[in-house]
Amino acid sequence: MIMDCTPYVGKCVCGREHTLETKKVAVEYGALSNFEQYMREVGLEGLRRTVIYDSNIYALTEGKHVRADQEIVLPADGLRSEDVLIEDMMKKLDHPEVLVAFGAGTIMDFGRYPAYKLGLPFVAVPTLASSDGFTANICSVIIDGQKKSIPMKAPTLVVADLDIIKGAPKRLVVSGVNDILSKYISLADWKIAKIAADEYYCPMVADLSLEALHIMRQAADKMAETGEIDVEAMTMAQMKSGLTMQLLNHSRAASGAEHLIAHLVEMKPPRFENAAGIHGECVGVGTFLCVRKYHEIARKTPKAKPFEPLSSDWVMEKFGPRLYDGIMKENKDDVLGTFDPQNIVDHWKDICEVIAEIPSAEEMEHLYRSIGAKYRPEDIGIAPSLSDEILPISAAIRNRLTLVRMLRVLDFG
Repeated sequence: MIMDCTPYVGKCVCGREHTLETKKVAVEYGALSNFEQYMREVGLEGLRRTVIYDSNIYALTEGKHVRADQEIVLPADGLRSEDVLIEDMMKKLDHPEVLVAFGAGTIMDFGRYPAYKLGLPFVAVPTLASSDGFTANICSVIIDGQKKSIPMKAPTLVVADLDIIKGAPKRLVVSGVNDILSKYISLADWKIAKIAADEYYCPMVADLSLEALHIMRQAADKMAETGEIDVEAMTMAQMKSGLTMQLLNHSRAASGAEHLIAHLVEMKPPRFENAAGIHGECVGVGTFLCVRKYHEIARKTPKAKPFEPLSSDWVMEKFGPRLYDGIMKENKDDVLGTFDPQNIVDHWKDICEVIAEIPSAEEMEHLYRSIGAKYRPEDIGIAPSLSDEILPISAAIRNRLTLVRMLRVLDFG
């Protein structure tokens, strides 16, 4: 399947003009056999090419590598998206005119980060569909020890060969399912922010994210009932979701309160040192916690509380001295202080209608169990006794208006 990106570009009903760096997305069996043709069609033929792999993917895909003027094979052990590691790799680049990242999510950041810094086109060759970052222009990188989502380069071309992707371990497949099912929360958070604080909202982009969610939910239900993995549908859902980040130039439609748990796990503040899991697994835990919490508070009627900035004592206690400065800086201009909390209470009925569109905790738990997904804190090494603290602590990692963050200015008695 070749995705046509043109319908999403141009003047939108939201009043903005959307653009996309991605010209072509090929999701096909045997797609790599047409790689040079696709490069020609997007105007990247004949450019000096550096192809970046990790050592595991390089070995596993022997015989399917694309032509390169330079190959960089990074050690897979300990490889992570961190500014120091990526910039160290950049010193090895031999005057490329186009970068090709061949691998999974981490390797994509080793492509899009230097492509952005050097002003080069970037091509993505995903080897699994475990997250929606392949068509995104957002790079989630550890900078000075803190996980940051920053604008970077989107791929001009994505070539997803299903013959390779179908060989991914089930754990990674399920992680990809979790990453897209999280849109139940991220879309709800975005709608609620529009209702409570009149945040910018694009219905076209929201619909695209919802389309990705519906495709993935249908594939997940099939997997739960029959065990069949619809790799084409699952991969296409990831690609569509990633495009929303390009269209908005941020991750609002794809990442809400549920995604911050993944950042929490990577940052490892006090009491969370043993937390571990791949991105989608952590997001699955965050999604389930949010689903349960959102339905719980929808049964209550809140009162507004005055906004108070996060206290330095609370930040030091929850994040420790290593992360303290970064968290304080992130929350300096707290989005909660930009509108009247009474707006939330006045529109509580509308907010509850948004929450009602989210499947119940029971439905989600049944689905997670049926596909073998991780969704409980203990599944990713977090003590169950910390369950009630995960959401408020993780909400402080990013200054984004989510329903979890709004709980700081709500009193449920």
